[in-house]
Amino acid sequence: MTINRILLLLLLTFLLFSCSSEKESPKVMLTSPVDNILVEKAKRQMHLRSGENIVKTYKISLGKNPVGAKVKSGDNKTPEGNYTIERHNPKSIFHLSLKVSYPNAEQIKAAKEGNYEPGGDIMIHGYPNKIPAFLFKFWHKWKDWTAGCIAVTNDEIEEIYDAVKDGTPITILP
Repeated sequence: MTINRILLLLLLTFLLFSCSSEKESPKVMLTSPVDNILVEKAKRQMHLRSGENIVKTYKISLGKNPVGAKVKSGDNKTPEGNYTIERHNPKSIFHLSLKVSYPNAEQIKAAKEGNYEPGGDIMIHGYPNKIPAFLFKFWHKWKDWTAGCIAVTNDEIEEIYDAVKDGTPITILP
């Protein structure tokens, strides 16, 4: 294939994805306070909730090896269980992020007994800063791509970042 054909193919691919009619949901102020988060890994959904009522639902991407609970560092799994949002990170390498309190005391104990590292730095975050968002948007919707984190779009993490307070409980279901 000649260089001109390769360049033409790249240009057409770029135009196809940049002209997509699918838009990210607009950022809105959430009308109810968020007091808990529910993640359903199998459905690839994260619900911000007020009590038992769903305030807003997001489509998510998970760790590259999403089936099963995270056990150790490098397994590319998203944890399962009950945690809290520990802190907000405005200087994240993934736009913005919220730190999830994985591993918990029980998981740390199991890791020590099993002589392995449980991993950590599990976040809810946006797209990587080093990749233009318009290129990442398509990939995000079809592929689990994180090392165990929960990923949403950049517009969505801005909304979540503003709505969720440190200490908010998060339940991650299989």
